[in-house]
Amino acid sequence: MASSYNSYKTKSRQEKALAEAFTKVHTTQESLNLLRDLLTPKELEEFGRRFEIARLLSTSELSYEDIAMKMKTSTTTVTRVALWLNNGCGGYKKALE
Repeated sequence: MASSYNSYKTKSRQEKALAEAFTKVHTTQESLNLLRDLLTPKELEEFGRRFEIARLLSTSELSYEDIAMKMKTSTTTVTRVALWLNNGCGGYKKALE
């Protein structure tokens, strides 16, 4: 089945190199190590929260308000994740498979 998502077009050589770096790690620990080297602890926590929000949006019947309360974030963040989950490039959905 063909994807109905648009592929993200890199804006720079650096973006492409970063994406290629993720293809070089093979284990969860290697991924964690790369993420920790790239991100601050707060950024890593926030991105983890966004991914969990995407999982909850995909697998539960919880309302945006319930997800926001559960994740201790704003409904704006939940709405933003839902927008990219449903209308983005398909990255969340692929990662959640």
